[in-house]
Amino acid sequence: MVENAENAENAEDTVNAEGTLSRGGAVNGDDAGPAVLKERRVEDAATLKALADPLRLAILDVLMAAVGTGPLTAKEIAAALDEPQTKLYRHIKQLEKAGLIRVAGTRLVSGIVESRYSPAQESLRLAPEIFSSDSPTRVDAYDAMLAAMDRVRGDFRAHAMAGRVDFSRDDSGALSGLFSHFSYRVTPERLIRLRSQLAAVFDELHAEGNSAAEDAVDVTLFTLLYGVGPAPADATAPAPAPAPAVGSRNDGGPGTES
Repeated sequence: MVENAENAENAEDTVNAEGTLSRGGAVNGDDAGPAVLKERRVEDAATLKALADPLRLAILDVLMAAVGTGPLTAKEIAAALDEPQTKLYRHIKQLEKAGLIRVAGTRLVSGIVESRYSPAQESLRLAPEIFSSDSPTRVDAYDAMLAAMDRVRGDFRAHAMAGRVDFSRDDSGALSGLFSHFSYRVTPERLIRLRSQLAAVFDELHAEGNSAAEDAVDVTLFTLLYGVGPAPADATAPAPAPAPAVGSRNDGGPGTES
């Protein structure tokens, strides 16, 4: 019996490539384990470092989307992401070590132990205090945000190139998509009010959850709002923390608390 899940799933590939028909027999069975958190508040460096990679965010996306339908194997995650299975093992281990995912069960497939994974939470929220000027995790928080930006950029490019994104107007004159990029000079009070207005919209969507309607469509929202302060007197000192971005995520990426 192969005890290492990574080697086990590699070995399963070899068996299947040779045309052997596999049948899974339960070893431990799927263990529901602790309840999945509705939302996880992130404030520690270890978790932020685990989130600072677009592929790890993509793995989380797939597992969070599967909440309610059952845990997934590395092979199933790889198929959903159209990535080589061997490319995922290191990232899966890092997510598991950070407590963002867990082994939900194992089964025996052709004499090999196969692990199935589930998320530990349905969504993530970055704690606002990690962005303060004296926070030791501020740089890690920014790295996680940049990874989320890369993730959204990669997804958008893939969908756009596949012809699945349409910014044209429909028969009613409404746009199916919206893109805005601008900079304004506003008072601190107006910035706070704008942030609150955006946060209210995203909180409403988050509270509603996913629609079960037959004509429902997948929508991605990514919002970055920040104020730029004066440069620090000490050029070697970190820049002042901008107002955190406010985000609503149906893709599982990190957002911030309002």
